Amino acid sequence: MTQRRSHHESKKTDDEDDVLEWVDQVMATVAAEVRRRRKELGWSAQDLADKCAEIGHPIPRNVIANMESGRRSNLPLVDVMVLAEALNTPPICLIYPVGYVDDVQRLPLQDSTSPLSALHWFTGEETDLGVDDDMLRYFRAHDTAEQQLRSARRDEEYARYHSETAPNADRKAEALRSQARAAEAAEDAESRLRRIRAFIREQGVTPPFLWPDLAAAIDSPAADLDTTEENDL
Repeated sequence: MTQRRSHHESKKTDDEDDVLEWVDQVMATVAAEVRRRRKELGWSAQDLADKCAEIGHPIPRNVIANMESGRRSNLPLVDVMVLAEALNTPPICLIYPVGYVDDVQRLPLQDSTSPLSALHWFTGEETDLGVDDDMLRYFRAHDTAEQQLRSARRDEEYARYHSETAPNADRKAEALRSQARAAEAAEDAESRLRRIRAFIREQGVTPPFLWPDLAAAIDSPAADLDTTEENDL
């Protein structure tokens, strides 16, 4: 007697096949990018294996060869990280090689998308993910504000020097205006950095490290910690 699969059983089997195909595609993409990058550097598989050993996580030559040929059945995340370091490329670029493949599948049972879109999803740069993951958003905003503050301080110091060494009154006035604009930008960045650090502390998390030259102004007990709406971050 012939047994017939129900629609539910057929759908389940098809989904399982799609998942397995997706796993194979991810591994094949990483393997192809490792091989491309290795060849670009003019390295043999042994050269790459030696570099991995220098990093501290040996990946034997035969394992690399099996991966590149598709004979390896698994690819641990730690191997991807070490291979990327050895090949002097970000790990994410082995998974989503922007510019070297036309499209990728982020997850099984999903339509293909561009490597750049998938990369943004993986790194949390997509708007939806950034909004949901508050701490990721806070730390990114902190990094941006810190860089803006340092840049404004450099501009202010540069303008101050030119105002003090200006050859005439017009040049001095121009330099003083630039100094004032830089000082205002620095003040805005300081205020933003204080608010961000306050929001982070409110979540029970320790804010990122600040070097003493910034911490003295930002984390001073006398500093204004008035916080604005969260969306301002």
